Amino acid sequence: MTMTPSPPSTGLLTLVERSHQVIVEHQHTGGAYPASPTFSAYAGYAWLRDGAFTAEGVSRYGDVGSADRFHDWVARVLAARREQVAALVDAHRRGEPPAVGSMLPTRFRLDGADGTDPWWDFQTDGFGTWLWALVEHARRHDLDLGRWRTGVEVCVDYLTAVWDLPCYDWWEEHAEQRHVSTLGAVFGGLSAVAGTDLVDRPRRDAAVDAAHRIRGLVLAEGVHDGSLTKWLGSTAVDASLASCIVPFGLVERTDPLAFGTLDRIGAELDAGGGVHRFAADVFYGGGQWPLLSALLGWNRAASGDAGAATAYLEWIAAQLTADGELPEQVGHHLLAPESEDEWVQRWGPVATPLLWSHGMALVLADELGLTSGRAGR
Repeated sequence: MTMTPSPPSTGLLTLVERSHQVIVEHQHTGGAYPASPTFSAYAGYAWLRDGAFTAEGVSRYGDVGSADRFHDWVARVLAARREQVAALVDAHRRGEPPAVGSMLPTRFRLDGADGTDPWWDFQTDGFGTWLWALVEHARRHDLDLGRWRTGVEVCVDYLTAVWDLPCYDWWEEHAEQRHVSTLGAVFGGLSAVAGTDLVDRPRRDAAVDAAHRIRGLVLAEGVHDGSLTKWLGSTAVDASLASCIVPFGLVERTDPLAFGTLDRIGAELDAGGGVHRFAADVFYGGGQWPLLSALLGWNRAASGDAGAATAYLEWIAAQLTADGELPEQVGHHLLAPESEDEWVQRWGPVATPLLWSHGMALVLADELGLTSGRAGR
């Protein structure tokens, strides 16, 4: 949904143009979007989650080539692991619980190789997010999905085999839980692919079945007091839950559960337009994340509240550094200020730029009608 905009401020246009510039300047020659090119813990790595949302922003901006190169990279990465996934699927069919170490990595080197640095591996949301973003990109620009077929097949096989297993969430935390935002991303990806002719009938049926089971599971165990919850059986909320509404559609926008979830996120995690991840966050003191402000703004825009959506985009624009870069989080309103120094000592200053932040800014800007026809200018 693209809204008819009011005349944009100079700050918003600067945000749009600079976000695209930052993303394409740092895109690897092989197509990967590095999470944050200079941050000590992220340098040299790309996540499917970050990259898929970044590609969505770039696609909406109109830079088809950049988004194509990212999707080509992911498809190659997955196709190269077809035998690994086939072994997982065979074990699943035999009822054998897979070893966590046999799962696909959470992040990959920019050349597509597995990383050698220890990380919180086994997360499934990025694979679902990629499927969703790929289908959206192809539909938007009338592209033939066939060039990505092998990677999609591997991804669908992987997700339909492992979707119900506990894994780390968007934030590399709580591997022992089944996270509602993760389930939402898998639902969104499998549902998107099931609506195409990209996979054969058995894979399509498996995707539809998994999506149906995901929705039933979340509604049965992932709801508390009219709101989605951080994980199954929890009572807490997480800002990433907004993605279960827009864009992934696990909960319809008009459902009372959608209103309850967004209102609770706003009440508990939104401080003046800057959105926290969750109430108990201590990472770098628990700051406000521009990408989550964009996600909540995206949901508000999709429901027709252009004023609220624009306010979020204005807040994001105000977080640009002097170099025109968006950080992972800002420290204006820390939830746990006593924890900030611990992370600075460990990894250095907050990741800046974070390409995911810039990608989400482009998504929200497009929802507000600020990106149409800008590519190539």
